[in-house]
Amino acid sequence: MATGLLLVDLQNDYFPGGKMELVRTEQAGLNAGKLLSAFRSKDRPVFHVRHLSLQPGATFFLPETDGSNIHACVQPLAAETVVEKNSPNSFRETGLEEILHKQPVSDLVICGAMSHMCIDATTRAAADLGFTCTVVHDACTTKNLEFAGRTIPAPDVHGAFMAALGAAYAQVLSTDEFLADFT
Repeated sequence: MATGLLLVDLQNDYFPGGKMELVRTEQAGLNAGKLLSAFRSKDRPVFHVRHLSLQPGATFFLPETDGSNIHACVQPLAAETVVEKNSPNSFRETGLEEILHKQPVSDLVICGAMSHMCIDATTRAAADLGFTCTVVHDACTTKNLEFAGRTIPAPDVHGAFMAALGAAYAQVLSTDEFLADFT
């Protein structure tokens, strides 16, 4: 069984100039790129997830737009699998579970966006499906949220979700911590 890298929704609309720019996306993208380089150098399996917004009124990740394309910092190679999804959970109606089992992958290193939405949903689903998960927190990003009339800053949103995932669903490490032990 192998360890695979799962890069979730690192798409142009989340980067500066995109329709849904997140906080610190460029830094998260750089760290995701480091992970990608390490997996490629060891010929380990890599899986890209690309969200396409199909619901009426969607404003970003619209099909056939540059904003929905995977960002250059983690551009897939022709041999790497790209899974398209339409909901926060990367496993929902995508065939991702079957793809991973065919490799065969037992452990997932997960990074991308948004921490509070697709990273959370994907990690929880992966753990529930029996995968051993590691989330690389500084290769993930999110945005400020509004709740009960106040703004919750992105670092607080991110921290709360990383703490919750780390409590029961995944090991949560920095890029440097992960790469120091990656063999």
